[in-house]
Amino acid sequence: LSAISCATRVFIAFSVSLPQRKMKSLRAILIILCCFAATAYCKPTGEERKGRDPLDLSGYDHFTEGEPHNAEYDHEAFLGKDEAERFDQLTPEEAKKRLAMIVDKVDKDADGFVTEDELKLWISHVSQRYIMEDVERHLSYTDLDKNQEVTWKEYKKGTFGDGPYDPSDIYDKHRQQTYQEAEDLDQRRFEAADMNKDGKLDKKEYGVFLHPQEYRHMKDVIVDETMGDMDKDNTGFISVEEYIGDLWPAYHGERNGEEEPEWVEREKKHFKEHRDKDKDGRLSKEELGLWIMPEGYDHVEAEARHLIYEADVDKDKKLTKEEILKHQDLFAGSQATEFGEYLIKIKTHEEF
Repeated sequence: LSAISCATRVFIAFSVSLPQRKMKSLRAILIILCCFAATAYCKPTGEERKGRDPLDLSGYDHFTEGEPHNAEYDHEAFLGKDEAERFDQLTPEEAKKRLAMIVDKVDKDADGFVTEDELKLWISHVSQRYIMEDVERHLSYTDLDKNQEVTWKEYKKGTFGDGPYDPSDIYDKHRQQTYQEAEDLDQRRFEAADMNKDGKLDKKEYGVFLHPQEYRHMKDVIVDETMGDMDKDNTGFISVEEYIGDLWPAYHGERNGEEEPEWVEREKKHFKEHRDKDKDGRLSKEELGLWIMPEGYDHVEAEARHLIYEADVDKDKKLTKEEILKHQDLFAGSQATEFGEYLIKIKTHEEF
């Protein structure tokens, strides 16, 4: 499946695209933050806009054709993005001790077993916790009257500034998006997230606005944003060339001697055999929707089942603490694992 607040500028740089799909494409666009990202916030610029995330639990690919399973996905789904990053800095012994304490929290009935339902509850809790923390970050510069709600006027001022600016000026240099285009996209999403239609977003609605991939009623907005981002020739469809160009920008630009990656041919084949349902050589809005938010797919349930499948030594369809700790690298990283690089990928509405 395919598949994203502003801190003081102690960091390196951020992601841009809107919308962002959970796929090799746009997470490649996410520029990884350095470990010194600060906790103070400032108003974002067009260069720091959020990559908009489709429905998923992590900024990493889980499975990629022809490549090993990526346990970083499981780390973020089970621990949360911030906690997964902290685990990466622990020694194996410290990570094991901390993981054991987390297992006790996951085992809600304290019977010594972690069931699929308990894992689903935990993963959902971790995901919602991250969304609410993200909401608080954004409230710090968009909730101008500090009443824990945000009107469109407040959001517009906090995000785009007081001006004056020419609406036709470029706001997002990466996507060549003007101020007016960026405002129009955000306003449509704002109105869709305003579920009671009172002209403002409370914390829950703000979470929907920032992370619409978690809410099925936002599917049309996500599909339209994604189509607008990928449909370069404005035909209302996505060609295989546009699809590959989004995954690998050098496909249409200067390659500077870079050879075409092997995965490009695999993705072309995947496009033709799986994405393009009616075999007309392009993706319609309906086909795009099936790709980025497939019907009947529960990403939380899928991750819970995956973790049990991988770690259930005795195949009783539940996990003991010992089984989880034995598969520590699946649930959490540390300095000793190959996954423990001190780099952070963060998905927010306007990236840290």
